[in-house]
Amino acid sequence: MSDTVGTWMSLVHDLYPPSHAASWDNVGLQVGDPAWPVERVLTTLDVTARVVEEAAEGPPTLVLAHHPLLFRPLGRLTPDTASGRTALAAARAGVAVAAAHTNLDVADDGAGTSDPVARALELQQVRSLETDVGEGRRLKLVTFVPHADVDAVVDALAEAGAGEIGDYTRCHFRVDGTGSFRPGDAADPHVGAVGEVHHEPEARVEMELPRGAVGRVVAALVAAHPYEEVAYDLHPLLDVDGHGLGLVGELPSPLPLRALAARLRDELPSPHLRYAGEPDRLVRRVAVVGGAGDSHIGSAMAAGADVYVTGDLRHHVTLDALELGLALVDAGHHAVEAAAMPHWTTRLAAVARERGLQAPVIASAVDTAPWTR
Repeated sequence: MSDTVGTWMSLVHDLYPPSHAASWDNVGLQVGDPAWPVERVLTTLDVTARVVEEAAEGPPTLVLAHHPLLFRPLGRLTPDTASGRTALAAARAGVAVAAAHTNLDVADDGAGTSDPVARALELQQVRSLETDVGEGRRLKLVTFVPHADVDAVVDALAEAGAGEIGDYTRCHFRVDGTGSFRPGDAADPHVGAVGEVHHEPEARVEMELPRGAVGRVVAALVAAHPYEEVAYDLHPLLDVDGHGLGLVGELPSPLPLRALAARLRDELPSPHLRYAGEPDRLVRRVAVVGGAGDSHIGSAMAAGADVYVTGDLRHHVTLDALELGLALVDAGHHAVEAAAMPHWTTRLAAVARERGLQAPVIASAVDTAPWTR
């Protein structure tokens, strides 16, 4: 089977589900057709004109970026904006462009954008800085089925995508009870008689399902259920699976702030790194958010961090954090996330081989770091 944009996007979405992305984010395929062939996958932190030129010079290519090319809504697709110009160039050249952004940030496979700092500092007892708990990617279906029809209904729901938990399928819970109803004059009841109250032994059946499978699961329920009118509920479930932004962990032994900063400057590397706080202050607990993270300083404080490593720290935010006793390291937006790209590239290539995809995964040769000094 030939690789296509669609087969590659299926792989990416399985590893980094779009449902893990922030609500304000724009991830997935942004330029191209799922039916386009793919003979090469080019990973990059940013999609620039030079990256598109690089992709266009080779065989049919999917550019897989961390930062979305199309992030803010476009009122028009013209060369009047940088993103519009680059998207048009990609489309003309037949270069597909996709992004895994905040859904990659929270990845738990070592490719997340906070992981390079954790590896460089050899952090221990690492956990998510912010665990995203809220209405999430899964629902629970509850329905009521006559005893004789439970297995048939459960089979139909499982076939439609309900009842999968980890490596287990057809997972469901049932408890027996009694349902009661009075069929109206226009009803055609499966059991009971028109105008008479009927009591029927039924099973309450519960099954989990992905949010994206609601339509087909409900359709399967209605088709398989013997009743003319099917009673069911859908309950949103909370996400408590540990996916969250950033990391917090402990250094093997305390380090002076200046020594921690020097290690990150060399090992990420981060030539433009700067830090704020007493240089000789000993730090032990480190919080990290790859990219621009000054809006998460409160989480670093709540986690009891001695020092917070991120990028794009603003002046007044930095002063406030120092007043509250938190040391800061601004390693630069580009440096931390660029350090995550090799692991991401390797991970994609390994999973692609497992799935029998043929296109090689290579890192773009274009350095998208914007600053020099």
